[in-house]
Order: sequence, then structure tokens, then C-alpha cells
Amino acid sequence: MANKSKARSARQQRRLKKQVQKVVKKVDSMVFFNLLTSPQLLEPLEELLPEFRERLYPPTVTLAMFLGQVLSADSSCQNALNQAAVNRVLSGLPAGSVNTGAYCEARKRLPQEMAHELARQTSALLNAHTPERWLWRGRHVKLVDGTTTLMPDTAENQVQFPQHDQQESGAGFPIARLVGVISLANGALLDVAMGAYKGKGTGEHGLFRELLECFVEGDVVVADSYYSSYFLIAALLRLGVDFVFEQHGARNTDFRAGQKLGSRDHVVKWSKPKARPEWMTFEEYASYPQELTVRETKIRKKVLVTSFLEPCAVCKRDLGKLFLQRWNAELDLRNIKETLGMGRLSCKTPQMCEKELGVYMLAYNLIRLLMAEAAVQAGVLPRQLSFKHTVQIWIAWSQRQFLSDASEDTAALFKLIGRVRVGNRPGRIEPRAVKQRPKPFPRLHTHSPQSTQKHKVIWVSRKASGLTQCHSL
Repeated sequence: MANKSKARSARQQRRLKKQVQKVVKKVDSMVFFNLLTSPQLLEPLEELLPEFRERLYPPTVTLAMFLGQVLSADSSCQNALNQAAVNRVLSGLPAGSVNTGAYCEARKRLPQEMAHELARQTSALLNAHTPERWLWRGRHVKLVDGTTTLMPDTAENQVQFPQHDQQESGAGFPIARLVGVISLANGALLDVAMGAYKGKGTGEHGLFRELLECFVEGDVVVADSYYSSYFLIAALLRLGVDFVFEQHGARNTDFRAGQKLGSRDHVVKWSKPKARPEWMTFEEYASYPQELTVRETKIRKKVLVTSFLEPCAVCKRDLGKLFLQRWNAELDLRNIKETLGMGRLSCKTPQMCEKELGVYMLAYNLIRLLMAEAAVQAGVLPRQLSFKHTVQIWIAWSQRQFLSDASEDTAALFKLIGRVRVGNRPGRIEPRAVKQRPKPFPRLHTHSPQSTQKHKVIWVSRKASGLTQCHSL
């Protein structure tokens, strides 16, 4: 009986896939399905698919609609259902219910690691097919940086991802810390570690240690001064990974010591810290070497720390140029948080927030996949193309696929993506100031009911007219 049940389930899954493939080209929220079922990703996708009975929202359709949500300006579940209903009608299918209950339950049933693993497989696919000329001296350079994201203020989110300590209860949002590894060559997000904003083992160093599997021998890591740590550097050297970091401000650099290589350029030995970190066991501490040999060099106003010890192989100027590329990590995180909207997640439980993070990763990497193909056809580097322009072109393209047969002309799509290039502005520095004035309302510092009583009437003085107006909230 069990074998018959499994065979029947397999037949149902195959039948559902065929049904989806018939309409997938005409449903804008499902256009990513074609990429998900490409030969390189089909096998990982099938392994991640759970057993399911025949439903309106099988896992592949649910994930495709979830991807459509994160790319939409209105990322609500209701909007996703409305779009799906309209597209089903235009495809000659029954509209179905526009109640969000069934779709929300389908999102909950998605395997926790499904989107994350597909995002990792997509980035691995990009790295495996990266042309040699996109690499730095034939080597993959990986950028590391951290950021934060907010979540809805629910009890479950507050327990696992508490708000900032300086905020009163009920006056802030749960906040999560993220650390990501990004490919410099193609912009793919290789992996992300997520943790609470505060607490033991939740700092960027702890999250970075969870991502060490992203690195293989021969890689080069570029990061800011926060990662210039003895134990992180030792862990990278064990893996055969080179690095270029900015010197940490707490470490004194004396160019009179060590082996002099040139002007403000020398090789020195760092001694292992005598204090064992709390997170490290005695056995782990003992396994680290007593000394590390690193190169310190000053370029402009920055002191860089690197494992490239030979100036003949990598000179100061090359190190400076490579470190300038670190800024791409800031731009990529901005693309994910601002362009895609991951700055504030929308799910109300920690499990769904982590799942939503995986969907954002997957959507970002699929856009990078389009940009890589467009860059190959245009004969440029992916970093020369605009991420936001690619998102806009893809959304407009997918929304009009059912209007004509032009949707099959993917070469035209890649030409459109390759037409807009980003500006070449090396060394650009922007002031950390905001021109737009904030709204003249006080910030919430206490629980909402208390705040309403306290700030029920606000007096706003207008010096120009000499009038005082009373605004009731």
C-alpha cells in the first residue's frame, strides 16, 4: 500500500508540473518558474520538494508567487492573489478564490531551507559559469559585510529578535543582524547568516564564522576593519584563503618594526591574544598558531592588512585598487534592502521571516543571473549594469508576456537590460547627511496607548507668521 501511495503521489506531482508549465508563460508571478526548472537547478529543486497532494498552490507555484511578492511594490498577499486570479482568467482558467488564507497556509508549508538552498545553488551556478576575464587575476574575490533588517512588532518576533535596548517596550521593532558573502565578479549573494541584534554569539564575527563554508582554497576575501581579527584571519589562512582588510582602529601600526618592503609597507608578526574569547573552547584556542605573519601597508589614509606578502606579486597600488572594490558590498546590500524592499520584512513569526529572507536571496540572485547573461551578450562586466534597471525591465517584460509572442524573444530582453550602464565614479565620497526634512511629529518613545495620552495635543510654533496652531492627533 505504501508503494502504491508513493507512486500515486509521484504521478500527481508530475501532472501538477505539466499543468503549471502550460500556463507559466502567461502568469507574471510565475515567470521565475522557468529559471527554477532550468537543467542546472531542476535536480536541486526536485530534492527540496516535499510530498504534497493535489492543491491549488503546490510548492513550486507558491514559491513563484512568493518571489513575485518580493519584487512587487505592493508586496501584500492580497495583491499576489489578485494578480494570480487575473492571470488565470486571462489564461482561460477559473479565477479561483481571492481569499488569502489558502495561500498563506501554502507559504507556511514551504520547507524552511527550500528558498535558501535554491539561492545558494543559483549563486554556485553563477560562479561556475563566470568568465575568466571577470575574475581578479583568475581568482574569485568575495566581499563580506553586515547590515540589519526590521520585522513586524509581534510577540514571537520580539522573543527571538529583540528590539534595541535603548527603546521602551512597544516603541520599537524587532531587529535582526545579517552578514552576507557577495561575489565581486558577478554580484551573486553566496550566503547569509541571520541572528539577533544583541546577545551572545550574535555579533558579525559569530555570524561570519557560520559562513566559512562559502570559501574555498584560492579565494580572496575583502572586508572592512571590523573583520581584521586575529582569529578570523587565522581561520581564513587555514582554508588557504587570502584576504585584504582595513586595519582595526584598536591595533597600533608601527612601520619602523618588521621586515621593510617599501615606504609604509612592511611584513610583521602578530602574536595570539592571551585572553581566550568566551565563545571559544580551550581546545580550539590551543589549536590556533602562536603567531601570524601579515603584511601592513598604508595607502592614502588607510592602513591595509593582507596575506599577500610579496610586493613583486601584488604591489601597493593593486591592493588599493582591490580594496576600493569593497564598496560594491554596500551597493549590493542597498539593492537588496531598498530596491527589493528587504529593509523591513513583513512576516509575523521568526520562522516565516527566515523563510522570507531566503526568498529575497533567491529573487536577488535570479536578477543577478539575468544581469550576467546580459553582460555576456553586451561584452561588459556585470558591475557595469544597473540592478534597478534590470528589475524594472524584468517586471515590465513579465507583466506583458501574455499580450504577444514577443515573450519568446529573450535576446531582446537581454539587450534591453544591457542598454543602461552605471556611472564610473571611483573614489566618490558622499556626506552622511539627509537633505529632506522629517515630518514634524514626535517619535514614539513609550507604548502606544500611553503615548497617545501623553501627546494627545501638540503645539507647533510658527515663528515666521507669529501664530501658534494646535494639532490634535
